Amino acid sequence: MVSRMREGREDDTLLLLEHPHVFTMGKAASAEHVLWTDDERRSRGVDVIWVDRGGEATYHGPGQLVGYPILDLARLGITIRDYVARLEASLIAYLDELGIGSQAGAPGLTGVWSEGRKLAAIGIKLNRSVVSHGFALNLTADLEYFDGIVPCGHADLRPTSVEALTGARIDTESAARGYAPHFAEAFGVELAWAAADPLRPVVPAS
Repeated sequence: MVSRMREGREDDTLLLLEHPHVFTMGKAASAEHVLWTDDERRSRGVDVIWVDRGGEATYHGPGQLVGYPILDLARLGITIRDYVARLEASLIAYLDELGIGSQAGAPGLTGVWSEGRKLAAIGIKLNRSVVSHGFALNLTADLEYFDGIVPCGHADLRPTSVEALTGARIDTESAARGYAPHFAEAFGVELAWAAADPLRPVVPAS
């Protein structure tokens, strides 16, 4: 999709989805950021995937809303710094709707935080003017899985979730529907929902 967008053959898109258990390792990650042994990971069904986004290690899995905006920032007329700020603001607005007070991280700590714990991680890649990757918001995620990594390079900073803060169990599809209007408002765009069925993994050429 990024390649097609760079060629002018793709609309700006927001993918909202849920992953199986996986540790994703960004460009600043190292193998030492995975704390579980291979046997421990296998017993818990966790893959390790090295990706081309910025940042270090993070966890994705059931009970998270993962968002991948694939946008041409030049077409939207915004900078990368503005993009991150708007993404954080959209998540903060959605969490406020859920009754959760949250804020953007301090300098050097991207994402969204509440009561000193991380609710949403953000990791992005800029390819010319096209941005990809995105955010992961903990809804009902099993937070023990974060013990298998040094999350975002900060062993002392711990995650939290909507469920841990409020007791509410919100499924991913409901969260996607609830979050999307806040994304649209933050970026000044209109969203047209598309069915998930046409989306299929791209098979690399042999």
